[in-house]
Amino acid sequence: MNATDRTPADLLRSALAADPARPLVTFYDDATGERVELSVATFANWVAKTANLLQDGMSAEPGDRVALLLPAHWQTAVWLLACSSVGVVADVGGDPGRADFVVAGPGRFEAGLVCGGERYALSLAPLGRRFLPGPPEGYADYAVDVPSHGDRFVPYSPVDPEAPALIVAGREFSGAEIVQRAAAEAAEVGLTGPGARVLSGLPYDTWEGLNAGLYAPLATGGSVVLCRHLEQVGAEALDKRIESERVTAVAR
Repeated sequence: MNATDRTPADLLRSALAADPARPLVTFYDDATGERVELSVATFANWVAKTANLLQDGMSAEPGDRVALLLPAHWQTAVWLLACSSVGVVADVGGDPGRADFVVAGPGRFEAGLVCGGERYALSLAPLGRRFLPGPPEGYADYAVDVPSHGDRFVPYSPVDPEAPALIVAGREFSGAEIVQRAAAEAAEVGLTGPGARVLSGLPYDTWEGLNAGLYAPLATGGSVVLCRHLEQVGAEALDKRIESERVTAVAR
């Protein structure tokens, strides 16, 4: 984190400049056995492509609201940073009827149909696979559309750090507030500086889950082992994961 970082997108840019090869998000889905490790550079590439999809493909503008009907997942983390890059508000688990756009995963597709704007579906299948034979009715397939977008993102207008950037559990945060709170509260989840690595089984539907699972690692030069369906892992297997992933703190 640099003194000039005012938004989550700034944090990602600083991380990319400092050490693009280091791991940032390691994701486990213990219902499917999936493990995905994303370096800062790989994560930033996904963010750039998704931000270009938002800005050019969906014509999203600063201040628009995107309802993210998604669980704690590496692709959700990508969308959160893409929203920050464009200046749109990421409404985690928000009301689709009040949103300009919807991004939904399995189990939430029907709920998202009340949104009158463009809707994207994520399969959340291993390796981010596309839907076969096609996406749910009323949705475009993120996995089909995002690869064609550019690897470099430049917003059409500067993002205002004081503008609303995130809504979670009914609370609104500006980009600057996210950055400030992530840094100030990082120690509470055991992220004490560069190289620290937190294993998080917390959902993304609270600030605490988002902070442990994304923002605090970004703000401190750390990384996260993000685990979905962690309740399916026994104590011995969890201990082995903590050891093999060089975890320094656990948030559950």
